[in-house]
Amino acid sequence: MTLVAFDFDGTLSDSEMTVLLGDRIDVADDMAAITERAMNDEIGYAESLRSRAALLEGLPEDDAQAAYDEVELRPGAADLLEALNAAGVTTAILTGGFERGVAAALDREGVSVDHIVSNRLPVVGSELTGEVEGPLIEGTKDDALEDLAADRDVGIDETVAVGDGANDLPMLEVAGLAVGFDPKPAVAPSCEVVVTAMDELEGVLVEEGVLEE
Repeated sequence: MTLVAFDFDGTLSDSEMTVLLGDRIDVADDMAAITERAMNDEIGYAESLRSRAALLEGLPEDDAQAAYDEVELRPGAADLLEALNAAGVTTAILTGGFERGVAAALDREGVSVDHIVSNRLPVVGSELTGEVEGPLIEGTKDDALEDLAADRDVGIDETVAVGDGANDLPMLEVAGLAVGFDPKPAVAPSCEVVVTAMDELEGVLVEEGVLEE
């Protein structure tokens, strides 16, 4: 298996990007409630993302960047990404979250991935518009994973998908290996393997021959 695709919020990061943004405009509790319903597959992901973005209308761009700068990778994530990169494995982040937050977290750790497929919060007049743009609003992560695999000439059965929430289900269902990272109850049945820490995930990838021991 030569392509590993990660979800970001709840998987590579234990930060919740929209909640960090919501803290800046006192709507974090509302954000968290919407996010939880979406991750448990109680409402559609596109609906939830648009609802959360709308709550951020008028947030100054500088405050948004300060929130992005708080996004952190979970312990062990940077080391795992470095190991995969060194082994020549294609790494990707497929997230309904926002590219600027992902980039800030990766930059802080001095690590990179080959591909980031994510969404954006548009800015007009130095403030967030309350809208959201990007390929993973209505688009799904299975399409993104299949496109990346085709671009890299990798069979879909050679891919690994790692995620935790309902919007990860499409890529988990098509990947060669579906790994749940502390998955939500609605997601766990679709996972072949469940882990709760990055060292456990590394062990799975060694067992599968993606990484050498």
